[in-house]
Amino acid sequence: MIEPQRLWHRLVSRVLDRWLAFRLIEPEPFELDATLPTFYVIAHPSLTDEIAVERLSRDLDLPDADGRHSIGQLDLPACFALPRLRRHRGEIRGQHSTHLEQLMEALERNDTLDAQLVPVSVFWSRAPGKDFGFWKMLAADDWAWSGRLRRLLSVAVNGRHLEAHFGAPVRLRPLIDDPAVTLNQRKVARVLRVHFRRIRARVLGPDISHHRTLMRGVVDSRPVREAVLEAVEANRSTPARERQRAERYAREIASNMSYPALRFFYELLKRLWNRLYDGVDVHGLDAVKAIAGERTLIYVPCHRSHIDYLLLSYVLYREGLMPPHIAAGRNLDMPVIGAMMRRGGAFFLRRSFKDNRLYATVFNEYLHRLIARGHPVEYFIEGGRSRTGRMLSPRPGMLAMTLRSFARDAIRDVAFVPIYVGYERVLESNSYLRELRGGKKKKESPLDLLRILKHLREPHGRVTVSVGEPLSLAQFLNETVPEWQDEPVSARPEWLNRAVPRLGQTLARRINDAASLNAVSLVAITLLATPHHTIESDLLVNHVGLLVRLQRNLPGSQRCQLPSGEPVDWIDHAVTLGFVNRQPQALGELISASPEQATLLTWYRNNILHLFMHLGLVAFAFRNNAAFSLDDLDTLLSPAWPLLAHELYFAPPDDPRQRLVDTLAVLTEEGLLQATDNGWRRQPGHLEASEHLRLLGQPVQPTLERAYLLLASLLRYPSGELTREGLEEHSRQLAERLTLLSGLNAPEFFDKRLFSGLLDTLEQQSWLRVEDEHLVYDEPLIRLQRRSRALFDPELRHRLVRLTRQ
Repeated sequence: MIEPQRLWHRLVSRVLDRWLAFRLIEPEPFELDATLPTFYVIAHPSLTDEIAVERLSRDLDLPDADGRHSIGQLDLPACFALPRLRRHRGEIRGQHSTHLEQLMEALERNDTLDAQLVPVSVFWSRAPGKDFGFWKMLAADDWAWSGRLRRLLSVAVNGRHLEAHFGAPVRLRPLIDDPAVTLNQRKVARVLRVHFRRIRARVLGPDISHHRTLMRGVVDSRPVREAVLEAVEANRSTPARERQRAERYAREIASNMSYPALRFFYELLKRLWNRLYDGVDVHGLDAVKAIAGERTLIYVPCHRSHIDYLLLSYVLYREGLMPPHIAAGRNLDMPVIGAMMRRGGAFFLRRSFKDNRLYATVFNEYLHRLIARGHPVEYFIEGGRSRTGRMLSPRPGMLAMTLRSFARDAIRDVAFVPIYVGYERVLESNSYLRELRGGKKKKESPLDLLRILKHLREPHGRVTVSVGEPLSLAQFLNETVPEWQDEPVSARPEWLNRAVPRLGQTLARRINDAASLNAVSLVAITLLATPHHTIESDLLVNHVGLLVRLQRNLPGSQRCQLPSGEPVDWIDHAVTLGFVNRQPQALGELISASPEQATLLTWYRNNILHLFMHLGLVAFAFRNNAAFSLDDLDTLLSPAWPLLAHELYFAPPDDPRQRLVDTLAVLTEEGLLQATDNGWRRQPGHLEASEHLRLLGQPVQPTLERAYLLLASLLRYPSGELTREGLEEHSRQLAERLTLLSGLNAPEFFDKRLFSGLLDTLEQQSWLRVEDEHLVYDEPLIRLQRRSRALFDPELRHRLVRLTRQ
């Protein structure tokens, strides 16, 4: 006779078998031993979870979870749960697992027996399906354990959208036989509970249900109490009034993330992306999933558009990861919109709080508690959106606060996750076009998000989210400032000034390393290298194909993502998106860009410029020189590597000479250069290969021109006469004059920050130094400037020299 409990199990299983469906199944890499009994373990008693695991075992062709195993004289279920832990009168109950204890006792009595445990986590629709609403949001999982009524609602509403996460199997016999391990069922259960909690933290994030407790903890913390007392003395106020001010700051800053809001925004954004883009491609997220439950994640994306943070949160949620708390400017904290953003995880900060120590202390303490509790955090190290398409110089503020927080409590490692977001057509095209043509920068507003709606019917192509190499903060500090653990924790340790710039540079390079090539960026980098932004259609097709082959054979970054499809399709796509025009002509079709289109294309070219510098620099050298030996070419180009790497945020080669050899080999293989007994020679000018070489080298010219202008301006004066600020401004004025004389509309060419970066690199490479606020140089810099003349054709060199003498 079948037991009533077993009969009930079978009845419910039959009812649910055809209803349950899995939205996401993530098995960790593992191999099961088919000769051993397999026991599936779930985190807590749940009939519906057991039935879900049974269904999964059948669907994945795994050992059946709906059965029993004979272990010695015992008959145990193939799927069992750990008991729930409960606190009663100061004691923790539920640590005793009967099934697990029986299994281990049987193995200890008979040393020929063995078994394997497979932990399985089941989530009842953390992410709702196609339809969403009040009931679907109410029924999905969060950190609170589900009661019977809520689980019944979950089965009915979310049963078609389950998530399951498998852990690696645990073999018991090697652990029991190991003399160094004293094993009992409580230790095994503890290990399993740690695994379940790690998976739950990865999927749901840390518990976000205690918002008020977090706020109270911030205000009651020792640093904030000390800042309150300082404010009392400085403002001649009362402790109660300054504490109220601290509480007001905490409310102004803090997010109020909620699971229902996250689920609502997920469905809303999914519909928006499906209307706005042809698809969202994601690369490299497995590396994040591998560390999400073990380290605090700090996402640092590039900032190209208002929707970067919306897009990243959507992708993380879709892929089974908890969306981060996002640092947002206080200007976005408007009525209604600000409240919605807080529920989605946004916390707000003022543009500057140097003169308000109490606010700074409250913000630092809030950020510290987010990081210390393991909440994922996101901020943009560039500060604002890039109007030029390039990576902007990292701002030190948030990075410094993160380092101070970690140094204060380094129990749990922090991992920075660089993110590159690549658009085929960015939503802010019109505003960027205006600013690229010299217009005044428009103040950011939350209403800009609402203006997205008017773009829904326009084509925007695809968007790519690529994950760069995560950076362990503990490892970075150990390598960069080994003394960081030896110094006592202070508000601003001495090593911070050295660590923050290096960290910003490293993260910026890792973001750029994950860049992706797409149809628009490939067309942009080619078309803008032509004198009048017009090119033969077949030459354009051949050149963009060449660019992709070069990246495949000698990539600018090992994480670079290449486009799929054929070059002809990429050209068609750029035409469809409105970036270029076709011009029929009797001798063959032409592809051209209007002045407005060409200006906008600079933004997309600059997204990927850094990937082609190793190829472009060599190609540029051969534009005005017919032949080179390896030694001559290495001597000429080696000083340029640091300048380019600093400006465009890519890692200079560890061995520049070997990189040069590899580049020459690739260009020779593609027929752009000829190998000779004495070195390499460019192809005759009437061949198409010569035109490809010219197009490949053209994008490097602006950076080299700026460097030449700066050096020529500096060397006009005796060493020690010019100040840094004076040279930067003078060089900027010369660059602006050059663009006007050349008929170019390129405000980024005379950006003062680029000249400041060039001077930083020259100082780092010891070409010049600052003494008494004046720039001092020696004979090596003069020789460097003379050698660099060989890179430029006589006409351009003459024009640059004339400019510097005006």
